[in-house]
Amino acid sequence: MEPLFQIKVKCHCCESSFQTSRVRPSLKRAVRTDSDFCSYFKEVNPDFYVVRVCPYCGFASTENFTEHLPDKLRKAFFDQVGSKWQHKDYGGERTEEEAMECYKLSLLSAQITGEKDRVVAGLLHHIAWLFRYKGDIDQENRFLGYALNAYISVFQTERESLSNARLMFLIGDLHRRLGDFNDAVKWFGRVIHDRSITDASMIRASREQWQNIREEMTGRGMELPEEMKLSG
Repeated sequence: MEPLFQIKVKCHCCESSFQTSRVRPSLKRAVRTDSDFCSYFKEVNPDFYVVRVCPYCGFASTENFTEHLPDKLRKAFFDQVGSKWQHKDYGGERTEEEAMECYKLSLLSAQITGEKDRVVAGLLHHIAWLFRYKGDIDQENRFLGYALNAYISVFQTERESLSNARLMFLIGDLHRRLGDFNDAVKWFGRVIHDRSITDASMIRASREQWQNIREEMTGRGMELPEEMKLSG
């Protein structure tokens, strides 16, 4: 059985129909997953096929994009990208480089059309993961920083409509990955101590990362944040 299958989608921008590939659900089982939810797969990486790129105008989107674009935003995209687009079909099997091209196109599409912060944050985070797969730490950290800022913006503007525990844990984990231990501890602490949070898996993960930071800071001879001193 082929790992990929094709679906037909309609471009949000030019409204043309085109085919794009997805990975069969039976092959989406991850071999392992990093603390920030970056997953690794034995064969085909489903993340390579999240973005759908219109071969006719270049508009790239995911399932989380706003479906109906007003004419003003369609024109903005066409003026900046579509009018210069050379027909290219990403509908088949994708290399790591092609997956990166698709994500960067989707980031550009999202920015031009004013997509929600959470959509932009997810794209930035996925681009960081692609750099992680390649072992490019500098670029990974650069995009983790962008994703972190976007997630913080999501927390400030959309916190009522989202799972706070997962979002707060993610903000803490990206701070930790970027070496901002004091800020990481504050966010993990919020997950652990907020009585309104009932997500046991995120509370447990936050406790684990809290302990990991304590051990790393102690091992490096760094002064512990006040929160850690108070907790003993």
